[in-house]
Amino acid sequence: MMSSDAASPSHLDMSDSISPGADTTKIAADPMAAAGHMMSADDPDNPQNWPLYKKVYVSAVAFAFAWVVALGITSYTAGISGVIERFDVTMQVAILGFSLNLLGIAFAPIITPHLSERFGRQAIYLISLPTFSLFILGASFSRSFAALAVCRFFAGFFGGPCLVLIEGSFADVWSANTTVVYYSFLALASFIGTACGPLIGGFVVAYGGWRWTQWIVLILALGVYLFGIAQPDTYPREIQRRRAKRNGMPLKLLDAQSGVTLQDMSIVTFFVPLKMLVTEPIVIALSLEVGFIFAVTFQWFIAIPAVLETTYNFTVQQVGIAFSAAILGASLSTVMSTIIDISVPHWCTKNHDGTVPEEYRMLPAMIGGPLVMTSLFWIAWTASPSIHYLSPIFGTAVYVWGAQSIIISSISYLFDAYPPRGTLSALTAAASFRLVLAAIIPLVIIQMITNLTGGWTYSTFGFISAALIPIPWILYKFGARLRAASKYNPPRPGGMMKGVLGRDEEMQIEEAQMQGTATGM
Repeated sequence: MMSSDAASPSHLDMSDSISPGADTTKIAADPMAAAGHMMSADDPDNPQNWPLYKKVYVSAVAFAFAWVVALGITSYTAGISGVIERFDVTMQVAILGFSLNLLGIAFAPIITPHLSERFGRQAIYLISLPTFSLFILGASFSRSFAALAVCRFFAGFFGGPCLVLIEGSFADVWSANTTVVYYSFLALASFIGTACGPLIGGFVVAYGGWRWTQWIVLILALGVYLFGIAQPDTYPREIQRRRAKRNGMPLKLLDAQSGVTLQDMSIVTFFVPLKMLVTEPIVIALSLEVGFIFAVTFQWFIAIPAVLETTYNFTVQQVGIAFSAAILGASLSTVMSTIIDISVPHWCTKNHDGTVPEEYRMLPAMIGGPLVMTSLFWIAWTASPSIHYLSPIFGTAVYVWGAQSIIISSISYLFDAYPPRGTLSALTAAASFRLVLAAIIPLVIIQMITNLTGGWTYSTFGFISAALIPIPWILYKFGARLRAASKYNPPRPGGMMKGVLGRDEEMQIEEAQMQGTATGM
């Protein structure tokens, strides 16, 4: 869920490196390789040429790292009542331990691309997860709520890169033709991880108290780390750097796509994303839609326990089991999106001379929007003692089905909508924006339910989702025109960043480079 949206260098940042002696004729003949990795299509070190078992292993490692960090976000919610009792705080204050973790993750899309460009993916995975685990350990031994909140924030901050890097790892080893398929699986990792948080946490809390919501994450993180410790680096820039060093050969790489100077880097993943959020129609529309989806998704981890415990007298274990509906919904979305992604190219080959427009990425969202709206009204008026508890639980499954479908479409479309650096900025904007909203709404959801009643709270969400339904349909119809009209899209001569950033940003970067403020690679 987090990673589908996070700005990762993957396909969009491989185009700046050509290894010495690479068969550039072969590269030119293979547009997908050129667009994706700029390593020769017959280069045995190209991750897309690795044996299937090796590709599956690195994908499984990326999936597992993202899963355990996602589980760490929501397992905390199973022990909120214990946190309230232990530290004598209100429900809203206790929820901060959940929201601050999400807020920490919101920094990952901003900083991870720069780290990945310079150090590859393997090092970040192997440093990020242990550091995340240390702060989870600190949270488990906290003697004050302030210490707990700080540790939860930094656990998110240092664990966030694992949720971002899964996108890049999948893109490194699998063809760009399967973008929607691997986005489906990386979204599945996040949704299953977050659903397993209260599912697993509910059982450990019942027998060991709230601190076990952190210890179980620590134990699982250790197992995941041991599983992934042998992972190879999949990032072509890093592969080429290591190969050149091993062979004692000089290597000239073009500047990193995420920038070289501090000013350059801040422009690409901070200032341009902010500007896109208020000036770029595609980014505005998809950020609003996915931001709303994330906000509603993460409030469930506060609202569902409250509703099921008060309306149906559920125990904490039964509440956890109820979250298995999210796993069902995420699985249905993955199957549906994969079928669409496999079927559409065949249809386009027959009807569009082999061309697959980027706007076809919107198809899962066109189905997902009505599913989300329907589920919200469904849940709003069926969570009642007079109606069986399975009704609202199945409603959440339908919600997750629709929500994940929207996320898959939106992020994969942003991935294809702009040239490399524009894509990085767009994905960063959408990712950080939705995580900030996901951190805010859980803090107020109990007050909303108390003041508006559950029926009208979720009906309000339903009306908002209804207003957002046209977005994928509009982009399906007019997206190509919007992309063509964007100042971030048309290529212009004059360097790697031309046509990717706006004219103002290009001038700022050129000025920074002339002043010699480089601090990176």
